[in-house]
Amino acid sequence: MADSALTKQRLADALKELMQTRSLARISVGDITAHCGINRQTFYYHFKDKYDLVGWIYSTETLPFMGSFSDRAHWTDGLRDLCLYVQQNKKFYVNALNTPGQNSFEEYLTQFLQSLISSLIETESGGRIAREDRAFIADFYAFAFVGLVMKWARGGMKEDPAYYVGRIRELINGSLLRELEKYK
Repeated sequence: MADSALTKQRLADALKELMQTRSLARISVGDITAHCGINRQTFYYHFKDKYDLVGWIYSTETLPFMGSFSDRAHWTDGLRDLCLYVQQNKKFYVNALNTPGQNSFEEYLTQFLQSLISSLIETESGGRIAREDRAFIADFYAFAFVGLVMKWARGGMKEDPAYYVGRIRELINGSLLRELEKYK
């Protein structure tokens, strides 16, 4: 791993450790840098602010799971694995989910799913769905999906991710695919 990547990872690890006991709102850049022994200037060389660091954590930690989402036959495997990962890192992600606004995990996941679902619709319909309709359908399913994941996470992540994802799959496969059939 290059020095820059190692530094970013040290900062990320420090923030995640601090978020085990404090909300993101109560953590400063100074707290993060002091926790990992890196100076503030180095932090600002890599990130604009703590929210930029949080966004980097989301993208680097969830990236391995996101590739599975684009495969229609196995998208639920990616979702299940992502939910398991979030469950294993529960304190950080529950804390992150309770941090509203820019660079929130909810926003990150919503944007990713809107793009993914829009691409799926484009592929499945052979491009026969107008851009506005595709955006509306993608928004509907992305917000529904993220809402269910948020409810699961805020409810303490008690349900087994495989069971929870199976229920989501049944709903989405039935309704989304039925909707796309109209355009074939």
